[in-house]
Parts: sequence; C-alpha cells; structure tokens
Amino acid sequence: MTGFLPGGYAHPMLRTIALIPVLLIVAITLPSVGSAGEGPAVSIPVEDYARYDQIITSKFLSSEAQLVLLERKTATQISPEQEGPLTAAWFHKQAYFDGTLSAELVRDFVAVNQDAVRLEGRFQFGARYRFVSGNTVEEPEVSLARPVLTARLRSVQASPVLDRLVFSRIGYNLRQTEALVYVGNLRPDGSGAGFLVWLRRQGTVWSIWDTEIIWTVRIEPESDGGPLLAP
Repeated sequence: MTGFLPGGYAHPMLRTIALIPVLLIVAITLPSVGSAGEGPAVSIPVEDYARYDQIITSKFLSSEAQLVLLERKTATQISPEQEGPLTAAWFHKQAYFDGTLSAELVRDFVAVNQDAVRLEGRFQFGARYRFVSGNTVEEPEVSLARPVLTARLRSVQASPVLDRLVFSRIGYNLRQTEALVYVGNLRPDGSGAGFLVWLRRQGTVWSIWDTEIIWTVRIEPESDGGPLLAP
C-alpha cells in the first residue's frame, strides 16, 4: 500500500510534482526545432540582406527590370563540377581569385553552406520580387525602396523579368572585414552563370572588392539545318 503524508499526497504524487519544475526548465532551454529530424531552425542574419541587395543592384538589376525571381533556399552547390557537399579542400583546389582568399574566410564560407537555409522577405533592392521554389512561384514580396543602378555584369540581359538569382549564405573572416558569397543567375532557356563575390568593409561601409565568374552555360541558336557546330 502506498503511504500518505500529511496533506493527503502519496509519495509517488510528490515525486511527480517535484519533477514539474525540472521539466519546465528543460523545455525552456532546449533549442527550437522544426519537424522531426530537421534539427535546430537556422535563419539568415538580418544584416546579410544588405549585402545581397548590394550585389543585386550593382551586378544584376537593370532599369528595365520590373520583377526579380529569387530562389527561396540558399545554394549548397556552387559549381557543376562540385561533387557532394562543399569542402575546404575542393574549394582551395579551384584557386578562385588566384588563391588569395584567406583560409578563415574560406573556412567560414564552407561551414555555413553545408545546408540550405530559407531566405525571408527582407530584400530592399528597389524592385518587385518573388520567391521561387523549384517550378513553383510564390506570392510576391514588394520592395518599396527605389533602386540604385550601377554597372552590371555583361552576362545579364535587359529584361522586364530577371529570372532567376540563387544565393549562398555569406561567409565572413573573423574580424568581419571580408565577406564571400556565391550567386547564380539561371535563365529559363538553360543558360546562365555562377559568380563568387568578394566584399570588404572599411569602417561601416561594405563594398564589392572583386567578382569571379566560376561557371557559364551558353545555349547556341539553331539554324534551319540543325545545331551550329564549332569550326
């Protein structure tokens, strides 16, 4: 028979009541997770969207662009030649920027791009945009800021719709004075290009230091007699 203490509670009941504060503490301190198996939820730092905006306006956005399509999740593959997850060894072997990127910048870039992360509607580059997930176009996100147009990469043609841009997460060096990001421009006809953008900070101002085209795909027009062959 279970013994009772003054007040009418049995010993097992007291043990259960004593465990409640412990369980509450554990529930509060555990990190938030998504659905089963997804692990802790990860989000893009708010300040990174200013870097994305800077790249879009300086490298891709034209005065004719009325809509920009953005891939909803960040890229984990930065080159068609990349097999498997991104690694520092593979990255260094490519000798991007003639191998002048610091090891700590490469290390952080590789680390943050092991898993795809969902981008949020925090862009402010001055044009209407929509997120795209595969072949599905989501509801529009409208930016009210006016665009600041500068020199653009030659590979981007003037068009009412810029379709589409794919970003990686941004890697930083330890002092947060350098940043590295991948951006792919994938077009509906199958052509496109991929770029690594190297940014540097002076004081509180970030600027694009250098850009390297790391892959390109061109679609040759076909003549009436069939596809054009290289001489």
